[in-house]
Amino acid sequence: MNGGRALASVPVGPAHRGPQGRARTHAPGRRSCACARPPLRRQAAAPAHARPPSPVAMAAVASRGPSQEMDVDITQKEEIPVHGEFITCCGVVTQVLKCGPWTELSSNENNGNPQLLILIITGNPGIAGFYIPFLKALYAGLHKRYPVWVISHAGHIMAPGGTKVTGTLNDSGAKEVDDVFGLNGQVEHKLAFLRNHVPKDRKLILIGHSIGCYVILEMMKRAPHLQIVRSLLLFPTIERMAESPNGKIAVPLLCWLRYALYMPAYIVLKLLPESLRPRLARLLLRGLNINVNNEITVPASLTFLQMPCLANAAYLGSQEMRDVVKRDSVTIKENIKKLTFYYGAKDPWCPVEYFEDIKKDFPEGDIRLCEKGFPHAFILHHSQEMADMVSEWLQDDLFRL
Repeated sequence: MNGGRALASVPVGPAHRGPQGRARTHAPGRRSCACARPPLRRQAAAPAHARPPSPVAMAAVASRGPSQEMDVDITQKEEIPVHGEFITCCGVVTQVLKCGPWTELSSNENNGNPQLLILIITGNPGIAGFYIPFLKALYAGLHKRYPVWVISHAGHIMAPGGTKVTGTLNDSGAKEVDDVFGLNGQVEHKLAFLRNHVPKDRKLILIGHSIGCYVILEMMKRAPHLQIVRSLLLFPTIERMAESPNGKIAVPLLCWLRYALYMPAYIVLKLLPESLRPRLARLLLRGLNINVNNEITVPASLTFLQMPCLANAAYLGSQEMRDVVKRDSVTIKENIKKLTFYYGAKDPWCPVEYFEDIKKDFPEGDIRLCEKGFPHAFILHHSQEMADMVSEWLQDDLFRL
C-alpha cells in the first residue's frame, strides 16, 4: 500500500476450528434526515468432470508433492496473519485489514499469480474487525493465492492513541467529498481508496454486505472503468429499506429521535472508565446473542464504542432510510453478467419479496436465496460457511483469468 505500513503484521489465529486470536487493530466521527451536520471531528461451481481444474486447485496441487493427497482444509488450520493499518482517505482516518500482500500491490507484478484484488465493503456499522473471520476463511479457501482486503467506513473507527496513521500522498478525494460520513460520501471514500492505493489495471472482485452492496452498485455506476470481474452482493439492502420490518423500527430511532439518543450515550461513554468498557461491550453482545468469548467481537466492539463512531453510524443509517428507496435497475441491467445476489430467507432488512421482485425483473441474473438459514449479520456466526460458498462461486471467474 502507498505510504508504507501503519502496524506490523498481526497473527490473529486460525481461520477455523480453534480459538481465534485477538486482532490488534482498533479503531477513529453523521447527520440527520434533515441534513444537519453533527459537530464531530473527522478522524456455484460445475462438477470436476465438467470443466478443467480451477487455478486455485492447480495452485494447491502444484504446492504439494506428487505423492501427497490434496487436503483442502490444511490452509484453514494454519496460522493466517492479518495485517492492519490506518490510513487517511478523503481526509478521514480509515482502517484496512489485509490477508495476502499488504505492501504496494504494484510490487507484486511478477509473482506468477493473476493480478487480482478481492475487496470487501462492509455493512453498517462499518467496522472492519468484525470481518476478520470471514477475511481469513476466504483467503484460506482460495488457497492464499489472491489478496483479500476489507476497508472500514469513513468515521466508523478511531485509531488508538500512539498508532501510526499513514497519510495518503495526493489524496485525490480529500477535497472533493463534502459529506464523507453520509451515504454518497462513503461511496466516494471507497472510490478514492481504489484510486490512491490500487493500480488502475488491477482486476477486482468486490464483495458487499448489507449497505455495502448499495455502495458497490454506485461504484460500478460512477466508475465504469474499474476492472471488476465480479461483484458479490450478500444480503443486499439496495431498495425500500424504510419499508422493511427493521426499517420501520429504525426510521423513528434514526431519523426522528437520533439526537435525543446522543445525550445518554455520550454521558455513559464519558463517565464509564476505560477498564469497564470491555464489560459494556460484552453486555451489548450478549443482548444481541453474540458469542462474547470470541476474541474478535469484543475488541471490534470496543473500537466502535466511541461517541464520534456511534454518531457517524447513526447518521449513515438515517440516510439509508431516506435515500435507499428505488432499486437501481439500470446499473444492474448494465452489469448483470458481473453480479451475484444472495438474499436471506428470513432477513428483516430485505424480505423475500425483494428477492422475488428482482428475480422476476432479471430472470437471467445470478440471484440466489439462502437455503442454510444464515442471518443478515452472517459475519457474527457463519463466516466460515459463507466463505466456503463464496470460494466455490468464484471458481469459474478465477478459471477465466
